[in-house]
Amino acid sequence: MNKIRHYINTLTLIKGFFISILLSSFIYLDYFELSYPMLDTTLAIAGLYLVLVSERYTYFSIGFFTSLLWFWWIGISFLHYHMAYLIPFVLLLIGLIYGILFYLIAKISTHFSNNLYSLLFKAFGLFTLSYIHPFGFDWFKPELIFINSYLGIQKWQFGIVLLSLVLSIYKKNIAFLLPIILAYTPNHPHILNQAKDIKLTSTHISVEDKWNPQKLAQNNTKMLKLIDEAITKGYKTIILPESVFVSFLNYDKELFDRLKAKAKDINIVAGGLYLDGNIPRNSTYIFTKTKVQVAHKYVLVPFGESNPLPKFLSDWVNEVFYDGAVDYVATNHPSTYTIDDINYTNAICYEATSSKLYSHHPKNIIAMSNNGWFSPSIEPTLQKLLLKYYSQKYHTTIYHSANMSKAYVIYSHF
Repeated sequence: MNKIRHYINTLTLIKGFFISILLSSFIYLDYFELSYPMLDTTLAIAGLYLVLVSERYTYFSIGFFTSLLWFWWIGISFLHYHMAYLIPFVLLLIGLIYGILFYLIAKISTHFSNNLYSLLFKAFGLFTLSYIHPFGFDWFKPELIFINSYLGIQKWQFGIVLLSLVLSIYKKNIAFLLPIILAYTPNHPHILNQAKDIKLTSTHISVEDKWNPQKLAQNNTKMLKLIDEAITKGYKTIILPESVFVSFLNYDKELFDRLKAKAKDINIVAGGLYLDGNIPRNSTYIFTKTKVQVAHKYVLVPFGESNPLPKFLSDWVNEVFYDGAVDYVATNHPSTYTIDDINYTNAICYEATSSKLYSHHPKNIIAMSNNGWFSPSIEPTLQKLLLKYYSQKYHTTIYHSANMSKAYVIYSHF
């Protein structure tokens, strides 16, 4: 215990928590609509500077508290499974994973006798953290802290910032921060609430109501009414959220036929379940005048849709926590479809924020989400910032419709 106290004392925890606030401030500033480029830039650079000059034992608390400030909302989903008692353990696990990752960076850096090499390794560790995906979860990207700043989020830009900070610390000369100007970018994506001719919908149906069989008909009626309103207002396409129709739509002939009939007046893109033999899929149904297309999900949510653990553990987790439900099955490649001669890549919730989906540099993405599992929280804000990140990185325009959060379109300026 004395050794642990030596490593993690009160001062170390306070310092780590303060630095984690700087590294997380961009999320909360955006959440409270207080984000300004100069403020975001200053806080992000200050946070990275303090990380680089921190001693080894502070690194664990930096990683621990930063991950909690970014991802505490994961615990909210357990409320819907009536397992609130697991939330402290889940948060502890999240904090430990990133705390250990940060600590390993600092620990290895101490093996360099030259202070410059030690600083460079710390910077290298921060640079590579975005490539480490615990259980397949890839939402932790340190360069994301610049998404609302004057600086870019490309890897080469993040590298310039880190190298400039290292040199200014090593030389003890603020002039070495000047190369950061090279990371300046004037072309951040632009976010609007709606798109021309495309109705992006935002629904407000709780998880419990959404999956309540007694409210299935009522919820379906609401969605059909939204479609009728979009037709009346002259929209060419309407995008509904993820799994807005919770039945296996390919076997629900009555609802399927009603949607086909309405598609004579408007293109309909809606999330629904799909039963492929005995294989359940989380899918998108695209109804147009001439045909119906189905696009299956490519990147599944770790634990939420597909268990990343070995099979014997996966079966146990599914039995204990998900009443024996089987995992969803993903398609082998990103799904694309065409509406009015424009190609779109399909994105259902989590996969819209996964680098895997952007491997072919899609020009347009239609994304749909159900954020009810994490409402209310900062999760929709972090999701929006990640979508903005990928839009900027891959020059992609993203049309996003969601349940329990705002809908919007992110335009790339390139």
